[in-house]
Amino acid sequence: MSERPAAPGDLGRRVAQRRGELGLDRRQLADRAGIDPGYLDYLEASAASASTETVHKLAAALETSSEELLGGTMDLPPGRGRPGPHPVLEKLEPAECLRLITPGGVGRVAFSGADGPTILPVNYVVHDGAVIFRTASGGPLDDTLRTGVRGVEFKVAFEIDRLDEAGREGWSVLVRGGAHHVSDEERAAVAEVDVRPWAGGERELFIRIVPTEISGRRIRHAS
Repeated sequence: MSERPAAPGDLGRRVAQRRGELGLDRRQLADRAGIDPGYLDYLEASAASASTETVHKLAAALETSSEELLGGTMDLPPGRGRPGPHPVLEKLEPAECLRLITPGGVGRVAFSGADGPTILPVNYVVHDGAVIFRTASGGPLDDTLRTGVRGVEFKVAFEIDRLDEAGREGWSVLVRGGAHHVSDEERAAVAEVDVRPWAGGERELFIRIVPTEISGRRIRHAS
C-alpha cells in the first residue's frame, strides 16, 4: 500500500485551481494523470487525502510539484526556482497592461508616508479605466494619502503581477496616478463596483487611482 502524506491540506482545491489555470476539464486531467475520473471528482469535491503516488501523478499532469499541491510552498515567497530556458524580458504596451489587470485581484499600493516608503497589498478592481480599492477610514491609506489641499491628490504607484511558477514566466504592471478619495457625493459612481477586501472589517472608504502613466514587462521564453 502506498504511503499517505501526513498533511494533505486543501489538495482538492489546489488541484481544481491549477486544472483551471491549464484549461483542463476533470476528464482530461484524469486521462493525463492515469487515474479514475470518478476518484478525481471525489478528490476535488471533498477534504479527502490521496496517496503519495496519486499526488505525484497529479503534479506531473498539472505541470507543478507535489509540494505545491500539498500547500508546502504556501508560506514561501514566489519565484524561488531557477530561470527558464532562454528568458526574454519584453516591454508591454499600455493597452496590454490594462487588459492584464482588468480582471482585478490583489495589487500593491506604494507611497511615501511619514515613516518613509511604504507598500501595502489590497484587493482591487478596474472600473472605467481606473483602479479602485477599499480601505478603512483613519487607516494608513486614509490620512496618509491626503494632501490637505482641495483638488491636489497624493501621487502613488500601484503594482500588479502574475507569476507562473511552473513555466517560470510572468508579467508585472506598474500604474502611477493620484489617489482620489471617493466622497459621499461621488459614491453613486462606484456603487456597482464589487471589490471585497480579504482582510475583512469595516472598509467603507473607496480610493480611485486614475492612471497618468502605465507600463509593464513580461518574462517569456524565446522559441
